[in-house]
Amino acid sequence: MKKYPPIVAGILLGLLFVMSAVMVLFNLVKMPPPPEGTPAGMFFGAFGPTGYFKFVKIFELAGGLFVMIPRLRNFGLLLLGPVIVNILAFHLFIGGGFKDLLDPMILVMLALSLYLLWVGRKNFGSLLN
Repeated sequence: MKKYPPIVAGILLGLLFVMSAVMVLFNLVKMPPPPEGTPAGMFFGAFGPTGYFKFVKIFELAGGLFVMIPRLRNFGLLLLGPVIVNILAFHLFIGGGFKDLLDPMILVMLALSLYLLWVGRKNFGSLLN
């Protein structure tokens, strides 16, 4: 019974990132641009033409796929860790501040990530030695 919650959490977190990456990489959904002149507009204005946004989405896709596979879950979390920190930093500093972090999707992403890190903490401990 204890092995199922991490599997479900891994699949949910993986699907979140895989779907997000696929929608952007294959242009399945047209994202509305943020208002020009705003910090978010300037941020994404720099990301788009440079190809950096697609680079990040490739990491999201790979990390999301790896997180769904129990044997590769920790490697997937290592790939997604910097992406998650950047998502949180964007919403905190460029978005609406702390209230922007209370978005349900952000909370679910954070809760699933922290749960999977907690479950695999013994494996990550070897990185510190």
